[in-house]
Parts: sequence; C-alpha cells; structure tokens
Amino acid sequence: MPNILYPIEWAVAWIMVLFHRFLDLFMDGSSGWTWLLSIVGLTIVVRTLITPLFIRQIRSSRAMQAVSPQLKAVQKKYKGKTDQASRQAMSEETMAIYREAGANPLSSCLPLVLQMPIFFALFRVLFYKLKDAANGEAFGPLTHDLASNAYHATLFGHVTIADSFLNSGAGGIGTKIVAGVIIALMCLGNFITQKELTMRNMPPSALEGPMASTQKMMIYMLPFIYVITGPGLPIGVLTYMLTTTVWTMAQQAIVVYTYPTPGSPAESSHQKRINAKREKNGLEPLDFTPKKPVVVDDDAPIRVQPKANKGGKKMTDAERLEAAREARRKAQEERRARNQDGGEKSSDQSGKKPSNALNKGKKRKR
Repeated sequence: MPNILYPIEWAVAWIMVLFHRFLDLFMDGSSGWTWLLSIVGLTIVVRTLITPLFIRQIRSSRAMQAVSPQLKAVQKKYKGKTDQASRQAMSEETMAIYREAGANPLSSCLPLVLQMPIFFALFRVLFYKLKDAANGEAFGPLTHDLASNAYHATLFGHVTIADSFLNSGAGGIGTKIVAGVIIALMCLGNFITQKELTMRNMPPSALEGPMASTQKMMIYMLPFIYVITGPGLPIGVLTYMLTTTVWTMAQQAIVVYTYPTPGSPAESSHQKRINAKREKNGLEPLDFTPKKPVVVDDDAPIRVQPKANKGGKKMTDAERLEAAREARRKAQEERRARNQDGGEKSSDQSGKKPSNALNKGKKRKR
C-alpha cells in the first residue's frame, strides 16, 4: 500500500534539516536542544503558512455570531416539527442565512484539518524514519550520520527527541518528567485559549442555549485529550504541539485585544482603553453606544380622520388614504420649493430691488 504521507514526511524532514544547519552556525549541532529548536522552526513555518486560514476562521466566527439571532428564530419557527418537509425547509433557510452572511461553520476546523497530515508526518519521521536512517536506511535529507546525530542527541541527561512518556528509553524517569511537563503546559495553554475565546470574546447572547453549553464543556474536554494521547507521543512531537498551542494562544490574544467581537466583554475593555488614551491626550471620550439610524419611510401607514367629499358623500378608506398621500406629496413639494426659494433669495439678497409692496408703501408716504 503506498504511503500517501510520503511527500509531507519528505518536506518535514527537509525543513528540520535546514533549520538544523542554520542553528549549527552558532549552536552545538550534536545537542538535542538544536534539534528541538529545529522542530520549533518547523512549527513556525507551518503556522505562518496557514495564517490566511486563521484570518478566514476569525471572519467566519464573527459572521456566525452575527447571524445567531436569525438562526435562533429559524429554530423557534420549526420547533417541534419533525416531518421531512419541515426539516428540509429548516435546513434550506439555515443555509440561506449562512450564504447571505458569508459564514461557514467548517471554517473553524480548516487550520486543524490542514495541520493533521503534518502532525502525522512528523510523528512518523521521529518515530520510524529517524530510527531507520540512524540504522543505515537514509530518508531524504536524513543521511545515516545526520539521523544518528539526531537520534542520539540528548536534552536532559539521556532524554532524546525520539523518546516518549510510555517509551522512556535511556532517559528513564527524566523522560517521563519532561513529557509530563510538556503535556501539562499544553493543557494549560489550550484551557486559557478556549476560555478567552468563549467567555471573554463572545457577547452574552452567544453564551445561552445548548450550543453555548457545549462550548463551555469543550473548555475542559479539549485539554483532557492531551492527557490521553500525549504519553504515547515522542518528545519532538510534543514540542511541535506545545509550540502550536503557544502560537495559537498568542495569536488569539492579539485578535481579542485588537479586534474584539462586537458586544463582548473584550470589546468593552477595548473601548475603555481607547477613551483612556484619548483622556490622556486631552481629548473628549468617544460615545460607543450604537445609534439607531433614522429612516424615513414614504410607504408608512397614514392615519386619516373620516371625512366627507364635496358632494356630501362619505369617503371610502381607499379614497381617504389616496387623499392623504396626495396631501403629503403636495406638502413635500411645497417644502422643497420653499427651501429652494430661500436659498436663491439668500444668495441674491444683495443685488435685489425692494419688493412692490415696499415701493407702494413709499409712494403712499409721498
């Protein structure tokens, strides 16, 4: 069976080797720290490449929050209806709301989905390819000498990047301690990221309902996954995951600080910072209270009093409505004409002659 991850494994190995060659200029190339930092460099390259997807994820998340009231209205509309036609209609209306808002529920999963092949490729390189290359079976840039160097390079005592909590190797208890510390840091970083995203960067309306309860549960469930999967992973892979967690936490903190979600506690803090800065510079504070736009609707309902026409016959509702509309149109035209006349008179006031009424008055005085 062909290995579909082979191209990704090859690319992962090359990036690691290139970073190792760069770090070898001012570090000990045979040290485990040099290879560990090479994995950190690999993580930075991967996260930089998928930054556009992260931006798309943020935009989609904002759009999802904006259409949340509309989605709740659709759910309320079809509540209790389990027939096929109602479910299909509900699905079509939901998708229409997503299309109009430019929201995509799957966008939040794209960065994770794209990182999974790289994660598995790095696991295979450190767990299989590195060992095989150290035993004489070269893989891409990992020659026998280079792979042997990486495979036997130590961090603390005898801990290597290929050891794991369950397979501690020559490092023994030292490997278990290093792996345990990295797993604990990953859990803490993921918890902080999810809590900031869910509790601080969401409006109160988004924290209600069954979906909000699921999000709150995920704050505690996601870090627990690392406790289950982490012990079987090599130190190098755990380093990749920890670097990814720290990158995500920092990236999320920058977004929450700079572009908070409207209506969220983070936005309130952002507005206070802006006004504090303006006050420090001697400027008046800004009013961030959303203002409702004033819209003049010419088709708004018109209230009219019963009225008789010229012949003494009582007018119908349709006739009264049409008469009221006509009166409003005439009033609007007269108002426009007065405004235009007033502008012309003010502009020509200095060059105009006195009116006829004034001339007549002067004649009478004479």
